[in-house]
Amino acid sequence: MTSASEQTLKRIVSGMRPTGKMHLGHYHGVLKNWVRLQHEYECFIFVADWHALTTEYETPAVVAASVNDMVIDWLAAGLNPKQACIFVQSQVPEHAELHLLLSMLTPLSWLERVPTYKDQQEKLKSKDLSTYGFLGYPLLQSADILAYKAHQVPVGEDQVAHVELTREVARRFNHLYGKEPDFKEKAEAAITRLGKKNAKQYKEMRRQYQEEGNAEALQAGRAMLAANQNLTLADRERLYGYLEGSGKIIFPEPQALLTEASKMPGLDGQKMSKSYGNTLTLRDSVADVDKKIRTMPTDPARVRRTDPGNPEKCPVWEFHKIYSDSSTRDSIIQGCHQASIGCLDCKQPVIDAIVRELQPMRERAQEYESNPGLVRSILQEGNEAARAVARDTLQEVRQAMGLEYR
Repeated sequence: MTSASEQTLKRIVSGMRPTGKMHLGHYHGVLKNWVRLQHEYECFIFVADWHALTTEYETPAVVAASVNDMVIDWLAAGLNPKQACIFVQSQVPEHAELHLLLSMLTPLSWLERVPTYKDQQEKLKSKDLSTYGFLGYPLLQSADILAYKAHQVPVGEDQVAHVELTREVARRFNHLYGKEPDFKEKAEAAITRLGKKNAKQYKEMRRQYQEEGNAEALQAGRAMLAANQNLTLADRERLYGYLEGSGKIIFPEPQALLTEASKMPGLDGQKMSKSYGNTLTLRDSVADVDKKIRTMPTDPARVRRTDPGNPEKCPVWEFHKIYSDSSTRDSIIQGCHQASIGCLDCKQPVIDAIVRELQPMRERAQEYESNPGLVRSILQEGNEAARAVARDTLQEVRQAMGLEYR
């Protein structure tokens, strides 16, 4: 059986802004990955409603109205509340407290250099984003991650800079506050609990790293500590710090767990996005799917049924790349080039495949829609479970910063 400390080493945190019902772009880009990860990690998945307010602060009702719809789609896609802790960010106030405390030690320049800061301001020119909330949202993300001492964060390439900021913040916090008065004595005592053989190896790896700068010795030492099940979490963190020559590691530095960008096209050939009005939602009916795909634009060269076409110039072909097997794609290529099939013939296999994919999700969503109390219960249990973990972290943070008054 995996110990609690071992589970912490395999913990991931991820979230999504509440934007209402999910579409296939969300499913292929994020949800399928979460469903897989919940079997491999201890997962904390949250509704990022505070993050949504950084750009939607003028319309908070829209954010609140989107929470349940989004969670229903998460559950319909296969996220299991018995395997992943599903919660709402604003219902765990420790996120806000940690954000505040981290803001005291985070240089302003660190936030201003985050690439998405200026990019998003440029893309959202119609909104007034000259607010602290918008500037500080990457630090709120850091608080989201560090509150659970996550070791990995599933992100796309555009979010790697946010994880790197979190690593820097964790490093700075550990440097400033990870100095227990009796740190060395506690670390030496923890070494004895490794066992005679491992203790000897640990000391040698520590010497090699600190005296010779041997990076391989550092990695080997970290791996040994991660695999040892006889250590408490506090002792493990002390030994990480002692190995590196620093103090107690209060916050582990999270790693980015890179996920592939969604290749799901929209109905018009652009990226699938609600802002483009080109989506297929996870709850679209068979009739909805049929209508949306049938009215998709195709190769403009095929004005008449007898005109030959080129699949590479047709938005429908992008769907075939995702949903059709090689023999179907070969048949489509030949039929389109030779004008032996019409555009509706080309679209039918895509319609059938999407209907098959959506059917079980639509059925599960209907079960949750008809039982809103169950969704509330899932979130309430998730909020409580998440808060219990975050509360422990904040207690340790307050102690480290000398903010526990007796």
